[in-house]
Amino acid sequence: MKGNGESGRTARRAAAPEAQHTGHAWWLYRGSAGPAPAAPITDRLPPPPPWRDFDGGPVVPGPPPRDEAATLRRLGAGDMTARRVSVAEADLVNAALFLRRPLIVTGPLGSGKSNLAYRVSRELGLGRVLHWRITGGSTLADGLYDYDAVGRLQDAAIRGASNGGDAEGGLGDFFQLGPLGTALVPREAPRVLLIDDFDKADLDLVDGLTGIIADGEFRIPELSRVRVREPDVVVHTDDPDGSYTVHHGRIRCRAFPFVVITCGGERVLPADLLRHCLCLEMPAPDAERLAGSLAARFATGDGAERLTLIRDFLTRSLTGGTLTTDQLLDSEYLRTTPSGPDESSWNRLLHTLWQSLDTTDPT
Repeated sequence: MKGNGESGRTARRAAAPEAQHTGHAWWLYRGSAGPAPAAPITDRLPPPPPWRDFDGGPVVPGPPPRDEAATLRRLGAGDMTARRVSVAEADLVNAALFLRRPLIVTGPLGSGKSNLAYRVSRELGLGRVLHWRITGGSTLADGLYDYDAVGRLQDAAIRGASNGGDAEGGLGDFFQLGPLGTALVPREAPRVLLIDDFDKADLDLVDGLTGIIADGEFRIPELSRVRVREPDVVVHTDDPDGSYTVHHGRIRCRAFPFVVITCGGERVLPADLLRHCLCLEMPAPDAERLAGSLAARFATGDGAERLTLIRDFLTRSLTGGTLTTDQLLDSEYLRTTPSGPDESSWNRLLHTLWQSLDTTDPT
């Protein structure tokens, strides 16, 4: 095997009890990330509690769009039914679905926080995952909608010049709903919304999102002001080629979306947000979970060599600093590619590929 010379015993973090895929009778999500069941989620999900029941409309008919390419990049194409999910994960995901509550997911890098949204979407047939990545400059408006006021003025000037002074029309062409706004578009089945890196959100964004979670709706002031003249405006959504007719400038959900909010766990979130959410802590991946991740992406490969690679990887992560599953995936791809690096190149590359992601690298 191509090796990196790592030795020593691999200490494994104590894992939560694992759930069998038969699971508990009330579970809709069982962690298999397998093909979507034939029965739609609307036939299997019980009604919401009265305090989380929303009545938005007009309802968009039909299933949401799919994005198989994004799901394959995240989860791989292999058989995921062998993946064992912790009871805590299955319980909290199902509770969030039943209660129509967001799920705040914390854990170390590489623990699968973001991938959870894709596993739930694929297993339950909830369509394309709407992804909002938070940065230091993100605002609530970034997630809700964008209005191109300058573009509208330019378009009005062109229309006025070409139509003899008639500059009206096309208002909705300059509105684009963001991932959060699209998730709240009323549908009979919930969409999946992933809000990534929430540690970077400022206080105004946190407060604004708390209100959206509580109310399940938001207003677009630019459309509310013209609701008498234009009560219905067709705007673009975050889905490719998607659109929605906004009535009186308000969007109110019907089925509250399944929301995954990822955090590194270092930030203390305000109680006002936490009371509207459920919280799940993901453990660092152990040898079994890493083996499942590799099996989902690599159809062939020597099992003994792969296990040795995983053990070396875990040893390195314990003694040399933070590593993530992406680094293991990259190294396994190079190791198993027939035209990949030779033995000496492999040893040099592996030292670079497995560099610690900590600010101060102890290696």
